[in-house]
Amino acid sequence: MKNIFLPLLISFAFTSAAQIPPGYYNSAAGLTGPALESALHNIIDNHNSVSYASLWTHFQNTDQKSNGKVWDMYSDVPSGTPPYEFTFGNDQCGNYAGEADCYNREHSWPQSWFNSATTPSSDLFHLYPTDGYVNNRRSNYPYGTVGTATWTSLNGGKLGACIDPGYTSIVFEPIDEYKGDLARSYFYMATRYLNEDASWANSGATNKAVLLPWQASVLLTWSHLDPVSPKETARNNAVYGIQNNRNPYIDHPEWADSIWTIIVAGIEENTISKLSVNIYPNPAQERFFIANEGAENLKVEITVTDALGRIIESHEDLNLTSASQESFSVNCEKWNKGVYYVVIKDRDGIKALRFLKM
Repeated sequence: MKNIFLPLLISFAFTSAAQIPPGYYNSAAGLTGPALESALHNIIDNHNSVSYASLWTHFQNTDQKSNGKVWDMYSDVPSGTPPYEFTFGNDQCGNYAGEADCYNREHSWPQSWFNSATTPSSDLFHLYPTDGYVNNRRSNYPYGTVGTATWTSLNGGKLGACIDPGYTSIVFEPIDEYKGDLARSYFYMATRYLNEDASWANSGATNKAVLLPWQASVLLTWSHLDPVSPKETARNNAVYGIQNNRNPYIDHPEWADSIWTIIVAGIEENTISKLSVNIYPNPAQERFFIANEGAENLKVEITVTDALGRIIESHEDLNLTSASQESFSVNCEKWNKGVYYVVIKDRDGIKALRFLKM
């Protein structure tokens, strides 16, 4: 959720009591890519699994606004007045015929994708109280960017054909203020259930618990455009107090880039070098630069790919002079908006950098 001012969900006393424990992420220190994801899985695995029925009560700790109402991302309008609000207990679904009738328990990662397995069915890091009717309209469609909406919720959520590279079927697009929240929920799910997904199904966005490249690219973009907010931090602390595990991508959002940039770019972790190269500005609109920030000159091969791995631009035997010298310039003015990957190879290995074209 965007970092606009929002009241915290829970009291400061509870929040500070549930901060990141000392040493919680020590085993992940210094790791990148698949090795980092594996280490994070081991940290957040075997959480205290609560019952599905208990979620109604837990939501009062994890998703309560300062006015006591339900914090529903499918109806809330952070920068304005919501079209309606729900009261805990009184407005619990039940039957519904339209928006504002009641709230229920939304699996942001749909149950059909994991065949209703018990543990993920009640995992609070991807479960939210949402309008029952909107939840039903969202169904089990992936999240993505809608071109022309076939249906729009009262707070601006949209249903329609996807225009993100790599996927053309129906998706649901939440409002901008909550895109990062849901992206980090998906990063959590892919990590928490890493290699524990034998019984899971595939979907248009996932191969069991693995995010498909197009979906990972969309979510990486959303995670940057909608950075971690006080709401998410407070919710992370509240869920930790219930499940005894955390969402690492709320505590360290940069880890999502480390893991999914490498995966989507399609390179092997053991080939990654420590090239002192970087991209700026990032995001960019018309042009970006690839800079050698090291002390030695480099001769490299540079390949730029889109979210589907299609080569957009490539250069062989390119000389990148040392830090005090000029950088290599790339004109991206006519490229489509979205995520791209710059893969830089030298004789010792590869470095992948994620680039966002605005």
